[in-house]
Amino acid sequence: MPNSTAFGATLESQTETYLAKLASCTDLLPTALTAYADGEAYAATTTQIEEIESECDQLRRDITASIANADSREIGLLNTPINLNQSALLDFYKQLDVVANHTERIAQEIGMLQPEPANDSYDKLQEMAALIVEMTEILDDVVTRFIAGLARNESTETLVDEIEQIRTLESRCDTARNAVIATAFESDLAQPLVYRELAVLLDELANTIEDLTDRITIISSAEPGLVTEGDPTSSS
Repeated sequence: MPNSTAFGATLESQTETYLAKLASCTDLLPTALTAYADGEAYAATTTQIEEIESECDQLRRDITASIANADSREIGLLNTPINLNQSALLDFYKQLDVVANHTERIAQEIGMLQPEPANDSYDKLQEMAALIVEMTEILDDVVTRFIAGLARNESTETLVDEIEQIRTLESRCDTARNAVIATAFESDLAQPLVYRELAVLLDELANTIEDLTDRITIISSAEPGLVTEGDPTSSS
């Protein structure tokens, strides 16, 4: 008879490995922007991001395959929340991988669009990249504890503050995006649309991270051990 804790422990381990790789991918966004601005090894940083993104793809495929191919007996009674949320979890991990895919695209677009780096709009792009790194760090913690809460079933995870932090950072990204675009068009930059395109791409990445917390909230709504929203009556 299968060990009822084995599937959940494996999923937790796979997820932690994936999240570490994902963080190493987004961590390179500010590095890519700085390297491009300084005329340093920008291409090498982009190649590194592309390689990490490929590793993320494979890790994600391994995770989704293990979820999709497991039956209720393999998952075990202890991991019933995983069994009940199989379809939603498959979609969740696919959306999680969009973060790495989008990071790769942004790095490639910097080289193709070739923005002039020494200006306020470029500085704001770097600010957006730094905010995304911060969002990913918090997402790492949220997803780790979210999966642990599903896998262990009996544990309680409260993710309210962390999810709110991600939403606040996403709002700051919105503000920085608007500043990039406004400054680019108000200045004498030769190609303001280039900055607009990069700002939109970075904002889409921030939106993707925030959307993942919405998915976590939806899945957690039926799980008493996972708390993702504060009590609306507590502030009265």
